[in-house]
Amino acid sequence: MSPRTPGADLPDHPDWLWRNPEPKRSYDVVIVGGGGHGLATAHYLARNHGITNVAVLEKGWLAGGNMARNTTIIRSNYLWDESAGIYEHALKLWEGLAEELDYPILFSQRGVLNLAHSLQDVRDSVRRVEANRLNGVDAEWLDADGVKEVCPIVNISQDVRYPVLGATYQPRAGIAKHDHVAWGLARSADAAGIDIIQNCEVTGLDVVGNRVVGVQTSLGPIAAGKVALCSAGHTSVLAAMAGIELPIQSHPLQALVSELLEPVHPTVVMSNAVHVYVSQAHKGELVMGAGIDAYNSYTQRGAFHIIEEQMSAALELFPVFARAHVLRTWGGIVDVSPDASPIIGLSPVDNLYLNCGWGTGGFKATPGVGWVYAHTIANDTPHALNAPFSLDRFTTGALVDEHGAAAVAH
Repeated sequence: MSPRTPGADLPDHPDWLWRNPEPKRSYDVVIVGGGGHGLATAHYLARNHGITNVAVLEKGWLAGGNMARNTTIIRSNYLWDESAGIYEHALKLWEGLAEELDYPILFSQRGVLNLAHSLQDVRDSVRRVEANRLNGVDAEWLDADGVKEVCPIVNISQDVRYPVLGATYQPRAGIAKHDHVAWGLARSADAAGIDIIQNCEVTGLDVVGNRVVGVQTSLGPIAAGKVALCSAGHTSVLAAMAGIELPIQSHPLQALVSELLEPVHPTVVMSNAVHVYVSQAHKGELVMGAGIDAYNSYTQRGAFHIIEEQMSAALELFPVFARAHVLRTWGGIVDVSPDASPIIGLSPVDNLYLNCGWGTGGFKATPGVGWVYAHTIANDTPHALNAPFSLDRFTTGALVDEHGAAAVAH
């Protein structure tokens, strides 16, 4: 059934797409975190495994954390086999997600350019293109004229600090409407009988022996057969309640949008050297992001100099934006692991599962991580795609080091 059109009798926020139930006293699975990853996990627990006695607990409003605080870029052109595997799985799911959810997520495959500004950038970029092709990921190397052909408003003059020497290009990459994605996933999970409980903060984990048996919440205790942590940087805070110290640090990551403009920017452009990434949203505003603030924080806001440097970088690449006005800025929380790759899988406590450490890659992985995390929870063993991202890699040394390979800073 197609989603209803909101009318005068419906609230501004689409709570009518899902129920707002009181929590039951026990569930087979409790998912802590009602963002994109938590909702996708719930969706695939029901869809792929028939597990519906599930609660998704969100301490604020549904998808009000990082899901609402990102730049919505979707791509799979990562260097390492393990990263390319899980992100390409996600991209393939993105391509059919609107039909799967019967909900308009506004997925636009407009392509992503990753610019190269030095000879070393060129070497690294060509290497990544070849690695992508070996992994079945669509990837091309474009010279500066090719970049201009894909995105005519990019400045390819050689008379700048960081001249554009070329770029990698992934045509299947793009953007989606983040809140539509969350609402579609929530609607699907709710239709399967899963309880989505907002304004329900988890304040403790109940562990008996070495097994989690429930959670303490602001709405009372809830017993659980399994507990899946899925709350970005706050996952480290939750895991500590069970005596687990996770190797992640949380930083602010800022972004901004401009006033509405006519369609001028046909793709997504990313540059690590000048440190900015720019796309144009469906309504017309420019969406821009930059690097993380250096300090650790959960504040969801950052320092002004990051915005200043971001705007300077954007104007080097896009002089046409010189007269555009910034409409608003915001910040999210990025949880960064030592190798800039996620932690997805089992924990040292039985029936307690981990999904965190995504850095800047969380939104683009949404359906893919939901798929593999649901498999891990249902079977108490990792899916082949998330097995390399286990917590114990930090003791075995089998790292998936994306710090220097992802073409954007984490």
